[in-house]
Amino acid sequence: MTLSDRLPDFPWDALQPYRARAAAHPDGVVDLSVGTPVDSVPASVQQALTDASDSPGYPTALGLPELRAAASRWLRRVTGADVDPTTAIIPTVGSKEIVASLPSVLGVQPGSVVGIPEIAYPTYAVGALLAGARPVASDSLTGFGPETPSLLWLNSPSNPTGRVLGIEHLRKVVAWARERGVIVASDECYLTLGWDSEPVSLLDPRVTDGSHDGLLAIHSLSKRSNLAGYRLGILSGDPALVAAVLAVRKHAGLLVSTPVQRAGVAAFDDDAAAKEQRERYRVRRTLLWHAFSTAGFRIDESGAGLYLWATRDEPCWQTVAWFAERGIVVTPGDFYGTASGRHVRVALTATDERIAAAAARLSQ
Repeated sequence: MTLSDRLPDFPWDALQPYRARAAAHPDGVVDLSVGTPVDSVPASVQQALTDASDSPGYPTALGLPELRAAASRWLRRVTGADVDPTTAIIPTVGSKEIVASLPSVLGVQPGSVVGIPEIAYPTYAVGALLAGARPVASDSLTGFGPETPSLLWLNSPSNPTGRVLGIEHLRKVVAWARERGVIVASDECYLTLGWDSEPVSLLDPRVTDGSHDGLLAIHSLSKRSNLAGYRLGILSGDPALVAAVLAVRKHAGLLVSTPVQRAGVAAFDDDAAAKEQRERYRVRRTLLWHAFSTAGFRIDESGAGLYLWATRDEPCWQTVAWFAERGIVVTPGDFYGTASGRHVRVALTATDERIAAAAARLSQ
């Protein structure tokens, strides 16, 4: 058996016939399926990348001290956490690769349990399967039966639902995990995109009482600063766990290029550009929410993040087909687990013109 035999089919391949149908619309396709940024990279970031383009030497897995310092400043501003840039932060090649590799890197044993949310981004399960572990989906700490997970994933704000975990919930998870020696990893890529709910980091001192023992958080510049094409995220938290991950990454050659790291310094420091991008998403979200509601859809959760979690209480693929007939591509909820088969995920990451086109089609 090859490693790929452990994995499910890549879910987005199943959308191709619906993309083709949507592309036949006379006014062109509106792709609201994948949350990939379409707006420009901030000028400050582009300039930093250009200025660092003459970087002939190898970068290090540890990353530039300037990048780690900028990330630490950003974490302090956004989460309230004091994270040591010398021992507790490393860069990652975007966030997906660390989500997929973390169970293996942390030494999760084959056959052991990795806890994931009931409605979840598929890569949490993929990472467990790559390590030979068993992903178990549960939003309850009692949902793992007699087994204790080796690793427990949190995702707040959630992709796809936009659900936000509050301070008391996070405190309960941390206490439970520490009593049992469970590592908690929190994917917080949408942390700065709270709308109706205020996201809270796992590293927030109100959650941790000042100790990051057993805790890791993942953050990304893909959404905040439109850097999906650059591939840059950060892993931070427990210094001992960060050091263990770093040791493996050194051997594996998982390195972020120096120009991208220099661009990351500018991105972490440029709060004004991030604020402008957030306002673009707010306007698009308001327009789509109204259009979907007018067309008979109910929006559930969706208090934060880059998506609307929409339903009209029918099988999700039926909804996907309905949208494709109108030239719109959305993501079926069952990509994210069996509990979400009557929802679709709608991304806010299309141009203003395409968002307006989708709203106009729904009004008809």
